[in-house]
Amino acid sequence: MGFKLPELNFSYDALEPSIDARTMEIHHSKHHNGYTNNLNNAIQGTSLDSSTIESILVDLDMDNKGLRNNAGGYYNHNLFFENLAPKSDLKPSDTLNIAFQRDFGTFESFKQKFISTASNHIGSGWTWLILNKDGKLEIIQTNNQDNPLMKDALIKGKPLLNIDTWEHAYYLQYQNRKLDYIRKVFELLNWDLISKKYDALILK
Repeated sequence: MGFKLPELNFSYDALEPSIDARTMEIHHSKHHNGYTNNLNNAIQGTSLDSSTIESILVDLDMDNKGLRNNAGGYYNHNLFFENLAPKSDLKPSDTLNIAFQRDFGTFESFKQKFISTASNHIGSGWTWLILNKDGKLEIIQTNNQDNPLMKDALIKGKPLLNIDTWEHAYYLQYQNRKLDYIRKVFELLNWDLISKKYDALILK
């Protein structure tokens, strides 16, 4: 069956001035599309051809570097792009906000810790908010295209949001100002959608 490149819920220029149209176009139509095509080539004619991306990641042979990179790249970018919105609700739902208060003290404390963690990540990778195995919110990092669903992840959990800290995500516009990029992306997060994801996880 194969995987399709998900369409964005907005035009390439809709996130300006926070993320410019050229960066969005290259990131989505080149990088994300590349992971999609490479993933399909890797699973074509195998038993994985009809699997979900989540099941592929959970059962992944971590020594299969090609599949690891492209399955991770596909999933990670899916989550990143779907959580962005031109007009974002800057606050989580009451239910999710209570969880932030429980696990970080305040939502603002979470925000500052997340931004700091992402800006201090060395090399290519991602910063995540996950619901961990103990049912608590946790900020983690992964390198390259790894993610917290993979069996060898140092910290496993259910992803709620992520921010891409690969240079291709920001360098055309921000050059070495990664912190400025992360701050701007945080303002684009769709907290209505993220809150619904959290509700769905805790109700399982």
